[in-house]
Amino acid sequence: MPRDQHTLPFATPDFPGIGGAIKQRPEDFFVQELPLYDPSGQGEHVYCEVQKIRLTTFQAVDRLAAALNVHQRDIGYAGMKDAHAVSRQLFSIPGVTPEAVMNLHIPDMSIQWAARHGNKLRLGHLAGNRFAIKVRDVVPTDVVRIAPLAKQLTEKGMPNYFGEQRFGHRADNDKLGAALVSGADVALLRQLLGRPDPELDDKASAEARAAFDAGDFEEAMKLYPRRCGMERRILARMIKTGSASAGARIIDMRLRRLWISALQSSMFNRVVAKRISELDHILLGDLAYKHDSGAVFMVQDAAVEQPRADKFEISPSGPLIGFRMTLPEADALRLEQQVLDDAGLKPSDFRSQGRLKVKGARRPLRVQPRDVEYSAGVDEHGSYIAIAFTLPPGSFATIFLRELMKSDAV
Repeated sequence: MPRDQHTLPFATPDFPGIGGAIKQRPEDFFVQELPLYDPSGQGEHVYCEVQKIRLTTFQAVDRLAAALNVHQRDIGYAGMKDAHAVSRQLFSIPGVTPEAVMNLHIPDMSIQWAARHGNKLRLGHLAGNRFAIKVRDVVPTDVVRIAPLAKQLTEKGMPNYFGEQRFGHRADNDKLGAALVSGADVALLRQLLGRPDPELDDKASAEARAAFDAGDFEEAMKLYPRRCGMERRILARMIKTGSASAGARIIDMRLRRLWISALQSSMFNRVVAKRISELDHILLGDLAYKHDSGAVFMVQDAAVEQPRADKFEISPSGPLIGFRMTLPEADALRLEQQVLDDAGLKPSDFRSQGRLKVKGARRPLRVQPRDVEYSAGVDEHGSYIAIAFTLPPGSFATIFLRELMKSDAV
């Protein structure tokens, strides 16, 4: 089964899309986090809404930490946001004052508000995300195609695929995660430092990767650009120790978590793809996801539970694989087990990774876009179709747009 979102099956294959392209400029892609709760006004943490442009969440955290002299790990955030966008994102920062946060002047970032609260923000502490996106290179009158697409995706749900940004610039974060889980340090470094791709790598990086594949680690370290600090540090350790494992230990925990999360995402996408034509159907043995609470329960009688799925109260769930993840049963298990077997993975593989033990979770196979609005227009950059919508936390706007556009430009 395919991993990349461009080759994953559509939920609405019978509806023509509007085509076009997104993210031609950051200002065309706006996202605002919708908070799960308001700050109380008291406590040791300062919550703030930050508008940022051309910055990843990690880059924003690093800049806030440096400006306020706090450690990066102490800064909380509720979600990850794309760099090629204008995003308003929530952060929590301990041991500072709202006034100090409001007085920050950081390039490509502006503080919208700041207030005290008692606890650190954690991933998922969101009610959802509101998007406003302009699709370019379109025929404006094709906006009429959106109505039947939006209707089906709202009523039956859109596939809850993870978007391509989860897999990184080289679309291989999940392969790095698989090497981590299996403890294959040589394979990990070969994927990370070798395998040049002329379509993805600049000239210097491609030559460095080729040198690594040839076993010339000193030449690879010389060729890697200065900006590739982690790669150069790994190579220096390998040269000094003669050990791939010693080199692999240089990789920080944040990246390791990211790669294993990408592996989980890849496996989940494959399960969604297997059930794409019946995402709104409950199977015997499904672990049904309750959209109001996030809890799951075992389906003993699919016919009894199907009316709840028709009302979008529940949906079938898929695996974010981990050693404590509950597996479905019966018909649902057979579909899920085939994906795990094809990848050569099992939940217990995620138990032996030291501090990176991954418990696992369940995720709904579909979600419901809400408050969908669309219009056509022209500005100084040309014609566009503007689309606004709200999605639950953890769902990807690019997946909704992909269904509307039927385009690999997403």
